[in-house]
Amino acid sequence: MAVTQSAPVAETVAHEGILRRQSARESAARTYARALPIVPVRARGLTVEGADGRRYLDCLSGAGSLALGHNHPVVLTAVREVLDSGAPLHVLDLATPVKDAFTTELFHTLPSGLAEHARIQFCGPAGTDAVEAALTLVRLATGRGTMLSFTGAHHGMTAGALGLSGGAREVTAHRLPFPQDYRCPFGTGGSRGAELAARWTENLLDDGKSGLPSPAGMILEPVQGEGGVIPAPDDWLRRMRELTAARGIPLIADEVQTGVGRTGAFWGVDHSGTVPDVMVMSKAIGGSLPLAVIVYHEDLDVWPAGAHAGTFRGNQLAMAAGAATLAHVREHRLAERAAVLGARMIGQLQGLAAEHPCIGDVRGRGLMIGVEFVDPEAHGTATPGPPPAAPVLAAAVQRACLQRGLIVELGGRHTSVLRLLPPLTITDEQASAVLDRLADAISAASSSHPHRA
Repeated sequence: MAVTQSAPVAETVAHEGILRRQSARESAARTYARALPIVPVRARGLTVEGADGRRYLDCLSGAGSLALGHNHPVVLTAVREVLDSGAPLHVLDLATPVKDAFTTELFHTLPSGLAEHARIQFCGPAGTDAVEAALTLVRLATGRGTMLSFTGAHHGMTAGALGLSGGAREVTAHRLPFPQDYRCPFGTGGSRGAELAARWTENLLDDGKSGLPSPAGMILEPVQGEGGVIPAPDDWLRRMRELTAARGIPLIADEVQTGVGRTGAFWGVDHSGTVPDVMVMSKAIGGSLPLAVIVYHEDLDVWPAGAHAGTFRGNQLAMAAGAATLAHVREHRLAERAAVLGARMIGQLQGLAAEHPCIGDVRGRGLMIGVEFVDPEAHGTATPGPPPAAPVLAAAVQRACLQRGLIVELGGRHTSVLRLLPPLTITDEQASAVLDRLADAISAASSSHPHRA
């Protein structure tokens, strides 16, 4: 049932006024604010309190950037120590004790095959800036221009990143099939589908008549996040590493959303034992503050000074918060905790799917979970493949969740996948509360809302 909490009249009026002014002043491109008409004023851990006095369980977590949830004590302490020390807050890319501590902690977490040969580049403050830096790096190092990416990918909103994601025509990028079980591009799923996807890539690279010039690099996500929470099969990921290494193609792992324990390992590539040439990092590495870097093999470090720069590369508060977050996740084994709790939540959601035909698939890795909604009534029994996506129903479930005090995100190619990205600090009791509210929201939305778009 919906959450009903009273709030002072003044706070309610302020809440409504802030939302009204946002709608009047901000661009039509705003996204989260449309689906989540709330005004957060206080937050701690999993819980967010709005200006209207209502409390919510936040399973959006700043699009995955809050590994420790809101205002974790170790993050606040780290930030206060920098503020109280009198240290400069903005120093471009100059060396500081805070930066050195962050870099040392980050390198301590890297895959062993990369850590001892790694270099780091501090980029602009967003993940898309790091993607652009990675593209510049491999193009300069190889002298080539074409990039390989995958269908369903999301690497950011700048021109180069959009080109990799299929959203811009100005960037030369060749998109390859990404393996998945539920909506397999080859209609098979499982290991067979992953093998066919790998063969497709291998044949394209080796066929002199394919029309594909030798690529500057391949970029992939260990789990496609915005693409609908689709984990890359471990065997397939190892195969991509073998194919690229044998042909001198740098492999870029986009760990912006999968990093820092989110998938049940510290980095998404750790599940397969894959060591990429370049790792793109942002979101959680800043401990809730803007920070982005790329880490890459020293052999690629060929660019001259100033080849890729940015004014806000030296965010001292973000580095302090990030170092504290990285250390806390590592020392408290939160990645392992995410693997155990995530598997339990996925299992319970699969049980829920057995009760609701409108849930087509439940998938994920660690605490990166997706629930895909479909329209079973529009799919005849003789029609092969899964039922069509149901984005309208998914949006109705998201609204019903918000009414019940649960913040969730939607994603996937048809915006029909409900995404859960709770902080790694979520307790068993909180996880149960999340699933209870979600189950209630699905029941309410599916019984009162048409599935079809």
